[in-house]
Amino acid sequence: MFSGLPELGISNGEDLKETLTNCTEPLKAIDQFQMENGILLPTLQSALPFLDLHGTPRLEFHQSVFDELREKLMERVATIAEGKDEDRYGKLEELLEKSFPLVKMPSIQPVVMRVLKHLPKVPEKKLKMVMADKELYKVCAVEVKRQIWQDNQALFGDEVSPLLKQYIVEKEAALFSSDLSILHNFFSLSPKARRQGEVVLKLTQMIGKNVKLYDMVLQFLRTLFLRTRNVHYCTLRAELLMSLHDLDISEICSVDPCHKFTWCLDACIREKFVDGKRARELQGFLDGVKKGQEQVLGDLSMILCDPFACNTLVLSIMRNLQELLSQDTLPRESPDLMLLLRMLSLGQGAWDMIDSQVFKEPRLDSEVVTRFLPAMMSVVVDDHTFNVEQKLPSEEKSSLSYPSSLPEAFSRFLQDNRVACEMGLYYVLHIAKLRNKNALQRLLPALVDTYNDMAFGDIFLHLLTGHLTLLSDEFGSEDFCSVVFDGFLLTSFSSKENVHRHALRMMLHLHHKVLPSYMETLMKTLEPPKQNL
Repeated sequence: MFSGLPELGISNGEDLKETLTNCTEPLKAIDQFQMENGILLPTLQSALPFLDLHGTPRLEFHQSVFDELREKLMERVATIAEGKDEDRYGKLEELLEKSFPLVKMPSIQPVVMRVLKHLPKVPEKKLKMVMADKELYKVCAVEVKRQIWQDNQALFGDEVSPLLKQYIVEKEAALFSSDLSILHNFFSLSPKARRQGEVVLKLTQMIGKNVKLYDMVLQFLRTLFLRTRNVHYCTLRAELLMSLHDLDISEICSVDPCHKFTWCLDACIREKFVDGKRARELQGFLDGVKKGQEQVLGDLSMILCDPFACNTLVLSIMRNLQELLSQDTLPRESPDLMLLLRMLSLGQGAWDMIDSQVFKEPRLDSEVVTRFLPAMMSVVVDDHTFNVEQKLPSEEKSSLSYPSSLPEAFSRFLQDNRVACEMGLYYVLHIAKLRNKNALQRLLPALVDTYNDMAFGDIFLHLLTGHLTLLSDEFGSEDFCSVVFDGFLLTSFSSKENVHRHALRMMLHLHHKVLPSYMETLMKTLEPPKQNL
């Protein structure tokens, strides 16, 4: 228990045992031991008998003095470290040398740990001793651990890995939340509120101002993104940088070439819209990537691949298209729209770019602008024409029925082009938000076959199920149920567990609205196989 005392020339229990074993007068030997090892203050000796008269054990007195002195010493260590004395770290190292042999003594350990915490560069030998001892490593301050981690990537990885797993679990839990609402969904939290999450705060604290540790975390995130294609790692990449930005950690922010771009994009995500001024700022950053520094495009694409960034870009594109429609302007004539498409394309191509290590902006297929967007706009026009027609007096109405098929270019691009598919999916959400049953029944069957099965991804299904709550009364019609379930969700629920779960989330919320006869069939269809129970 008191190992280390002999090294400092201080007697311990073993010395007392030896003294008592070899002496002829034990009481005198004890007095002598107390004199030599007690508090060396001449005036105290005459006062100690008074404590005896009050029945205060010597141990209690010495312990209280010890505790008081330890607190004073720890305060002094902090004062020295925060002072301006040029030799302040020399003094702390001297104190460390004297106190480190007692680091395993529980009563002295806090002092040693406080000294270690305040040393910007702990001697290598001491760091290795702390790292080799699990108990010491566990109790040492994060400031000391940073110095250990920066030269031990594997150990740092062991510490970070559970946090990254926890982050993904939390994101996926939010997507499968039983709350279905258009107002409170996955994208409702502001960027600043998201950065208050436990994982982001812990990682920020672990990194501190250490650029090397920050780079290691970014490397972990890139590797995991490559291995899993999970876009939530891209969100964490942006959140971590902005969390350090919130704390004014200029040591890191000033060396991350993505800082200003991410800061600007973060403001857009907060507003859920990219306005003209910020669009030009973002364009400036993209155009400013110099020759020889193209690797930064890999990180920029990862930041744009963040679902929160992607959501903001596509919502901005939808708003832009509506304005173009009202102005009779072609999509290709809008520089703002072209920039939004460029950023969406860069984000969508993040995985391919990092995987191939070819840091070059992906070319946007010009037909997305010249063929797909006009086809999508024609669907809007069809809908508008039908609605106007319905409002005409009966004698002026034609026998126009609501179109059921879609333009060939629209369906083809949904299947073949990632950027077009993303816009098509958000157009479906836009239609659902408008409670437009006719257009929704026309569009949903086209989503069965989309690029990389994007329509069956968790983020889209999370949003779609929330948006469909706006049409809850329509679920009383068998035709509408048939389009939503038979025509879309049930086409892949047996092969995709996530689709099954999203269908059940929706049923939990809307079961009382669904036609009872249809509900019965649906429950049988969605019942999990016996072996899963």
